[in-house]
Amino acid sequence: MVLTVVFAVPGLLWAESNDPQAAVQELLGEIRQIKKNLSGQEKADNQKHAHSALVWLNVAEISKKALGKHWAKRSGPERERFQVLLGELFLHVAFPSSAKFFAKLDLVYGKSKEKKQIIEVPLTVVHEKEGEVDIDFRLTQTEERWLVVDVVLDGVSMRNNLRSKFYKVIAKKGFNELMRKMEKKLKASKS
Repeated sequence: MVLTVVFAVPGLLWAESNDPQAAVQELLGEIRQIKKNLSGQEKADNQKHAHSALVWLNVAEISKKALGKHWAKRSGPERERFQVLLGELFLHVAFPSSAKFFAKLDLVYGKSKEKKQIIEVPLTVVHEKEGEVDIDFRLTQTEERWLVVDVVLDGVSMRNNLRSKFYKVIAKKGFNELMRKMEKKLKASKS
């Protein structure tokens, strides 16, 4: 397997419609620009980078798969509210956390693999505290571009991990409690 080291250049749109690895590079390039503990203009820049990163995620598909069997039971407005809230949590919780993780790492891409209608872009990073970490980005193609539908970190699927957490809350206290917890987490991340 041939590995190449790629450094994402912020602001440069590499992701052509036929290149899933370029989509991952663009996503990570934007995430790596997000900083913590900033002034007013820097916070605005962070939001710009976070929103630019979000366009590389298929939040609608992630939402549907993360809710699994509970998706069909939700009304249109409930689905929309859930999807918007999950997108906001990516912007304000997941991306800043990912930025800290990826901050100064070399990204080593492997050869992309196709599985059914999904392309898997493998990435290996060597983290000072975590050691070598394998990350697989799973993407599907829309009419406009490749979009990430799942991230598998050392064999653990982000989408399945979310589903497991969501199912536990729904089973114990219902969908409204899940939404309340997500809103509370979002509010805490913004303060």
